[in-house]
Amino acid sequence: MLKSLFLLVTGCFLYLSSARAQIRNTTSVSSDSVMITIFLKHQQDKSLKEIQKKQEENKLWEQFPPKEARVISWYVMMGIGQVVTVKIPASALRPLNLAIENGAWGAFDTEFYPTYDYVPIWKNNLKSKK
Repeated sequence: MLKSLFLLVTGCFLYLSSARAQIRNTTSVSSDSVMITIFLKHQQDKSLKEIQKKQEENKLWEQFPPKEARVISWYVMMGIGQVVTVKIPASALRPLNLAIENGAWGAFDTEFYPTYDYVPIWKNNLKSKK
């Protein structure tokens, strides 16, 4: 009985130590991350079918978003196109750019904007005013 309890406690300790190490590793990776908002603006001289045909020809959806990117939000902005915010390691900026250049050009005009999450700042400001 005592030996079983010892093994159980030891197993829990090892599991928690491993989980803590994984959390640390995730934090260190994400500290190098940047958020980028990408405007994929429909080219107004093309119909939706023409845009979709160009996307297929360019294999846009096979390239974008690149595997390094985590999609934070993706909206359709009526009359404009699509607005995508991704979080990527800084070292993955080039693959993100190439995915857009190779996949989206000809279907969309594109714009990139460095982005940050303002919600925590806004919430903190609300708290401090109360």
